[in-house]
Amino acid sequence: MLQQKKIWVTSLLVTSIALTACQPQPAEPEKKPENTPAEQPDLSTKLIGDAEKLQLNLPDCEGNNCPEISVERLSSNQPFIDQFVDTQILKQLSLILSVSPAEDQQIQATESAASEVAASEAKSALASVETPKLKLEKATQPYMQAFLKLDQELKALSSSQQISLMIKPKILNADVPLATVVLNSSSYLGGAHGSSSQQYYNFDLKNQQQVELNDILLPNQKAVLEQRAYAVFKTWVTDAKLAENIQDYEQIWKFKLSNNFYLGQQGLILQYAEYEIGPYVVGLPRLTIPYDQLQTVLKKQYLPAPAPVEASAAATSK
Repeated sequence: MLQQKKIWVTSLLVTSIALTACQPQPAEPEKKPENTPAEQPDLSTKLIGDAEKLQLNLPDCEGNNCPEISVERLSSNQPFIDQFVDTQILKQLSLILSVSPAEDQQIQATESAASEVAASEAKSALASVETPKLKLEKATQPYMQAFLKLDQELKALSSSQQISLMIKPKILNADVPLATVVLNSSSYLGGAHGSSSQQYYNFDLKNQQQVELNDILLPNQKAVLEQRAYAVFKTWVTDAKLAENIQDYEQIWKFKLSNNFYLGQQGLILQYAEYEIGPYVVGLPRLTIPYDQLQTVLKKQYLPAPAPVEASAAATSK
């Protein structure tokens, strides 16, 4: 009897173990893939930014002949370009407005005194930080004073003319082979008509430097470029019907090779100023020399990449 009981208990234990082994085991939790940070694109060889408007305090004015002035600077990821453009903005202002040395010194002395007072009243180091935008705003003050003085002089002569001035940079090309910024300006300071200009600045982002026209030419090819540009100039004069023949036209408006350039989609573009190669009516002339005429003139890196040759779908017979 005892032997049967032992056998029965043993059988029961074996059965329990077998049933336990057959039960489904809990699945192991899936390992979630680790979040790897996405690779950041290299922006060092791109020009990214936009124009920001300077705060130029104009006096209160009512009516339709209030003076208007707007100056913007470039704020980008390339500080050396921003600083360069700031310098060109001041140069452009000096070409448009005349500032006497006495006025300049007086304004600078006033600004220096005001800066000292502001610095003494600053409650933190952050309050005394001078941003590039603030520096340019201070540097434009002499020209602001000259602009407002001109407006007062015109009004004293009972003139109802509304004077205006605008300077604004714009990124034209942000990538290789050259990053290009154009500085647009326009002004009306009384008289028969206003004035405008477009100046292009090209940069090698890899080497952090400005690129001039001579830098993109192969050795001893500037004369060849001038010949190609002169041919485009003659075509422009004829097509625009500016004169009966090129000889008569060049009695007044002689051709010259411009150093104001940029690389366009169709070719090398030479930009000219007002009255540089034509009368006021032609505005800002622009000559385009096609790239197919510049294959032996421009350095290879400044020419468009050749289009890939499409494989022929036709089978060749042997």
